[in-house]
Amino acid sequence: MLPARIAGYSPDLLDTLCLSGEVMWGRLSPHPAFEREEPRRVRPTRVAPITLFLREDAGWLLPGPAVEPPVLSHPAREVFEQIQRRGASFFPDLVRATGRLASEVEDALWELVAAGLITADGFENLRSLVDPKRRRGEGRGRLARPRHAAGRWALLRQAEAPPEVAAEPFARQLLLRWGVVFRDLAARESLAPPWRDLLVALRRMEARGEIRGGRFVGGSVGEQFALPESLDLLRAVRRETAAASEAAPGAADPLISARCFPSPAPAMLPERAALSSR
Repeated sequence: MLPARIAGYSPDLLDTLCLSGEVMWGRLSPHPAFEREEPRRVRPTRVAPITLFLREDAGWLLPGPAVEPPVLSHPAREVFEQIQRRGASFFPDLVRATGRLASEVEDALWELVAAGLITADGFENLRSLVDPKRRRGEGRGRLARPRHAAGRWALLRQAEAPPEVAAEPFARQLLLRWGVVFRDLAARESLAPPWRDLLVALRRMEARGEIRGGRFVGGSVGEQFALPESLDLLRAVRRETAAASEAAPGAADPLISARCFPSPAPAMLPERAALSSR
């Protein structure tokens, strides 16, 4: 994803940011195995969703402390307990502390990464788990790095952020991502706090004059909130639309997801209604 968006991208850039402590990585979304009534063991795969985020945002992105789930394998449980007890640890230290083979510790670390329980100082640690050639030290150039060349393994979640602290930063993130925020849209965000907490934060931001509240997008009930620049874009769309009473967004627009709106796609409200505050 990064090479397609950054000119002159090099993996060393991400390694530097991670090792300097500016950027963290880990699985933030809950694993489906933990949400079932009868939890099953986490089966690590190469498609586990991994997030890159700024360390300064970890307080509100990570909802709570790391809790040992009851569905880990025995090696993963032992590695998890060692990291809990010893703190951030290098790979050889974990091998020595658990008394297991290096291959068993590697599988345990990947299981804990897939479960969203641990992270590491460097991104190279994750590459070494995903790429078997890196683990064996095969390949040329950058692929010939030794196993786990950089960084320690540590718990991803350390402390719980109070809901009143986490709601407003998350509300700002949703506004930056979507432009217009309402209940049906927030329901799509698996990490979002409850709508009641977001609503309090959004109303507070509206009272400070940072955002606007009103009715901006048709097809959804309840309060809606938008950034001022989003309203400017809505005006521009309306002026450029052939039909003055209706402007249908493009098929890729996130606001016309079938999960949020009934068919047909919603139309933007008339400008007078769309720009009126509550």
